Amino acid sequence: MAVFAVIFLLAVGLLKGLLFLVSQFNRPLPFLFLAGIVFTAIVLRILSRRDIESAFHTKARQSEAISGVLFLSPNLLGFLFFFAGPLLLSLYVSFTNSDSFGQQDWIGLDNYAKIVHLTVKPLDSPDQPVTEVLNTQVFDELTRTKWLGKGVIIGAEDKLFWISLRNTLVFALLALPLSIIPALLLAALLNSKLPGMKFFRAIYFLPTVAAVVGVALIWQWLFNASVGYINYSISNIVTFINSVFGSAVIDPQIRWLSDTKVALLAVVIMSAWQWVGYYSVIFLAGMQNIPKELYEAATVDGAGVWSKFMNVTIPLLAPTTFFIITTAVINALQVFEQVYVLIPTEPPGGPANSTMTIVLYLYQKGFQRFQQGYASAVAWVLFLLIFAITLIQFRRQRKSSGAY
Repeated sequence: MAVFAVIFLLAVGLLKGLLFLVSQFNRPLPFLFLAGIVFTAIVLRILSRRDIESAFHTKARQSEAISGVLFLSPNLLGFLFFFAGPLLLSLYVSFTNSDSFGQQDWIGLDNYAKIVHLTVKPLDSPDQPVTEVLNTQVFDELTRTKWLGKGVIIGAEDKLFWISLRNTLVFALLALPLSIIPALLLAALLNSKLPGMKFFRAIYFLPTVAAVVGVALIWQWLFNASVGYINYSISNIVTFINSVFGSAVIDPQIRWLSDTKVALLAVVIMSAWQWVGYYSVIFLAGMQNIPKELYEAATVDGAGVWSKFMNVTIPLLAPTTFFIITTAVINALQVFEQVYVLIPTEPPGGPANSTMTIVLYLYQKGFQRFQQGYASAVAWVLFLLIFAITLIQFRRQRKSSGAY
């Protein structure tokens, strides 16, 4: 068996492979990897001993610390290799013009400068052609507005980034109240002692654990302008109102996924529906941690249901509410799957880029146009935006809780 194993290795080119491997030791990097392998082998050999104290010549407290590090090492290594490492690599790539074809030249802050580069020019008339005001080889018209009573035009070197930023912020401003407020009311209802509450808790949580792709495909069917149940229900309501009151209300026949005015709202509705269950469970956990004695004291003082909810439940849910708002903001600013699957356009972004979000935009830049350097810069701009908003929320929470 050993003889045939040797013959097999020689037949598959083991000798040539070894010679090629040896020829690669002409620069420092292979020696570093080899040293890492040898070091790892020595450490594993030492750790194979049963007695850590004798292996490392340590005391009992030191051996406990080593054991703790060993238990944490799988998670730490996973964090280093699959999170911290790619994160630092993307930061480096954001300062290059990297693509998928080997090009990776250092360009410094050029990517970031292109992202935030704006210009403001005065207008002689509201309908003045953009070619007379802006250098169209560099800037695209972003919007026209009035400043100090005079018309101005705002141009952007990367117009699509600012459109995606606007859409992302609008999505967050709409999705947060539509998901958090119903979740709070739903949690208050689920916290009651009505029969069947455990069943309804599971039912309302199902959209959270459902696959985003499946949920988006179902809502895509519901939003269908011709055969979708939403437009069908609206048509029946309009017909009922016209027949009962003798009015002439026109059926809007909303084109949910192809109208630039409502496409983003369709994504908001689907996302809020999917997030309500998760937020309601978190609110419910917070409500169940509120001491019952406080409600009993409020009842003795003559407080009603609504008064107890506003004066006892809401103030004591402040830490839970802070966690949910922070999580919701991060989720909203990182929205991607819902838009990508729900809006059937190619390339993604919805009609006239009305549903283009920042994550969807960097996906296009990085994986469709192969501009990894620029996409990494967009990702870090999004990170800084999320970090700034989260930091503001933390400071407001600490100030309201009396930490300052």
